Amino acid sequence: MDQIVFDRINALARATPWLHPVVLSYATYGPLIFALLLVAGWWRARRHGEARQMAAMICAGAATVAAVGINQPIVNAVHRPRPYTDHVDLVVLATRSADFSFPSDHAVMAGAAATGLIFVARGLAAWAMAAALVMAFARVYIAAHYPFDVVVGLLLGAVVALAVYGAGHRMLTRAVTVAENRGRLLRPLLTARPVDAGAGAR
Repeated sequence: MDQIVFDRINALARATPWLHPVVLSYATYGPLIFALLLVAGWWRARRHGEARQMAAMICAGAATVAAVGINQPIVNAVHRPRPYTDHVDLVVLATRSADFSFPSDHAVMAGAAATGLIFVARGLAAWAMAAALVMAFARVYIAAHYPFDVVVGLLLGAVVALAVYGAGHRMLTRAVTVAENRGRLLRPLLTARPVDAGAGAR
């Protein structure tokens, strides 16, 4: 099934040369969109001034970085070749590299960011999820990965984000609360609420 779906997407790539620059650009530079979504989540949490939301935002950012780090040993252990390594007659838009295919770093990053944002702002999470699905498709379209690589990548990223949130959210909420009340240097990064209003609310 993995090979069948890959072949169909590659056939689509062959039939849509006009789409190549758009998909390749997104597959290459799409991580910037997730970075912007995370920044938007931080800005929203800061503006709302709720320690829980800011703690969730910290979890989302940490999970995105951690997920990619966790993925690297898996990629090196599985050693799955890239599609263009195993197949000759392909439309290949990806820059050829010597690293391996499973799971996709891009998909792992996207899955972690999208899942982490669920606990920050569901509207942003919906945009991130849509962007993650497009990223997964784009990575297959350019022949950088097989479908299974990106599906597992999305799931792995989601699992890491849920684990980080479950393990760290309460502790971070307390830490954010303390920093907002006592940390003059960190407070502007954590909340936009006035000092008096923040102290009165607690």
